[in-house]
Amino acid sequence: MGRRNSTSVPGFILMGLTDSAETQLVLSVLFLLIYMITMLGNSGMILIIRLDPQLHTPMYFFLTHLSFIDLSYSSVITPKTLQNLLTSTKSISFLSCFTQMYFFIVFVAAECFLLSWMAYDRYVAICHPLHYPVIMSTRLCWSLLTGSYVIGFVDSTVIADCRLPFCNSNVIQHFFCDSSPILALSCSDTSEVELIIFICAGSNLVFSLITISGSYLSILSTILKINSTAGKRKAFSTCASHLLGVTIFYSTMIFTYLRPNSSYSLGRDQVASVFYTIVIPMLNPLIYSLRNKEVKKAATRIMQKRGGARQLK
Repeated sequence: MGRRNSTSVPGFILMGLTDSAETQLVLSVLFLLIYMITMLGNSGMILIIRLDPQLHTPMYFFLTHLSFIDLSYSSVITPKTLQNLLTSTKSISFLSCFTQMYFFIVFVAAECFLLSWMAYDRYVAICHPLHYPVIMSTRLCWSLLTGSYVIGFVDSTVIADCRLPFCNSNVIQHFFCDSSPILALSCSDTSEVELIIFICAGSNLVFSLITISGSYLSILSTILKINSTAGKRKAFSTCASHLLGVTIFYSTMIFTYLRPNSSYSLGRDQVASVFYTIVIPMLNPLIYSLRNKEVKKAATRIMQKRGGARQLK
């Protein structure tokens, strides 16, 4: 979509979520609050993990980068959405629009794979605890993380390189530059591009879900063999946060992208889009901190150290 577009469109108009001035004001306050919580929550998660040596493990290595990705793709979408809600100017340049879409795809694809590597990490920790330090080496963790970003950039580049003419309209019926509403503006056949998007999104989701499903089936099999109830509860508790995060993320992504463009519905898709672009990045740090005793203990230790340091001064 990014090169050699036979179009006279200098930019786009993002119609946003509503035309009502009162509703726009309410949404701007709500989205600003959510964005602030997102920034504080994810930054706080990264800071806690970095400052506490006891959290320097593969699981928290991946969790650090999950927080970074949530910060990144929320920042790609939310500031422009807030600007459009608070001002009468809803225009976005052609370059800015496709840059927004490009990096959004990068970070979302990377998060798909990162969530699958987190499931694999839990599988190794529970099913092969004695070999965990050897299998989940620093080198493997960095390789998996790098692979997630590489796949994200490849997918985004393939989709952005599709060439489409835009000559019908420059009004995007959405609050950010997503693929479906942009395809709706093209005056040519978009079936080939839809197929490319479906293959990219579908292959990412299918591979990730296979990895996650396989990991958790093995984890379940191992947990059922544990005799003590306390042992089973402890094993389940280490996976509960991740399972909740995976369920929320993948359900909205599958609903949005693994279906034909012809079934696109403005209101329904905008609600789903608000959820996975604005709400989920806020929920992830809450899910992984409030349900994680180690993170709570680490935060307490850091606060106690700082309190002790102040007293010494």
